[in-house]
Amino acid sequence: MDFALTDEQRQLQREVRGFLAANYPLDRDWDAPPDDRWQELAELGWLGGAELSFVEEAILFEESGYALYPGPFLVAVGFVLPFLGDAEREALAAGEVRWSAEDRGLVPWLDSVDMVVDMDGNAQPARGELLPTVDPTRPLGRLERTNGIPLPGHRDVARGRAAMAAEAVGVAQRALELGVEHAKTREQFGKKIGVYQAVSHQLADTYADVELARSLAYWAAWCVAEEDEQARLAAAAAKAFATEAAVRACERSIQVHGGIGFTWEHPLHRYYKRALWLEGFGKRPAELRAEIADALLGVAVPA
Repeated sequence: MDFALTDEQRQLQREVRGFLAANYPLDRDWDAPPDDRWQELAELGWLGGAELSFVEEAILFEESGYALYPGPFLVAVGFVLPFLGDAEREALAAGEVRWSAEDRGLVPWLDSVDMVVDMDGNAQPARGELLPTVDPTRPLGRLERTNGIPLPGHRDVARGRAAMAAEAVGVAQRALELGVEHAKTREQFGKKIGVYQAVSHQLADTYADVELARSLAYWAAWCVAEEDEQARLAAAAAKAFATEAAVRACERSIQVHGGIGFTWEHPLHRYYKRALWLEGFGKRPAELRAEIADALLGVAVPA
């Protein structure tokens, strides 16, 4: 089976990266209120209007992780879409409504969306208590429940996990590139630090991690797109490995950078926080591996 991207998908990838790089550069003002450019995403068709396949949406998720996009795109498209009927999908695609979804009692971007899909599949107004979070670009809250309006769709666990896996790949890729760039330019003892094995081995390990994470993420995306029977298994494997790979990539890159990697001014700590957020939201890797083991051994897994 060929998992290589088509020419059209690579063109989409270039367009997405260009748009996000122009609007969310590394040297942005991180303390400024985030602008999610929601209406522009709608005009580009990324909120459902372009009717992209899930593999193509995975490209968007990966690139949003690479750029640390600050808006609720991941949950709106990755989690919420399967719940929505035609009218709700049209409103989302037009950029008229921002959606988030509750997962294990937590709601990302509770303070910046209009509606939330709760754990029972009902639409709720976005009201509740904001909570401390490791990633300030991705706030969390606890939903204040009301008598929600039932939605016609269903929860797609595999889709949400595959979306997070793809975003984690983007985070890991950017951390790797930052580490490689620093190793090529930083000198110690008269040599570029990249020639020292203690540095190059860490980057090589990260490269291997990123490539395996990407393979798992796009296998999961393909399974979701094709409604393959292995979708839930593939997505659990992808989320478990890719989020851990993103955390390791950031930790190694921080080590390669030395003192500058620990400073508030350098963007690496922001990628590290996004990686930790992705690893912790929903089921953590150990829980996902237990779920995979149960599935392979024929033990019933709760929905």
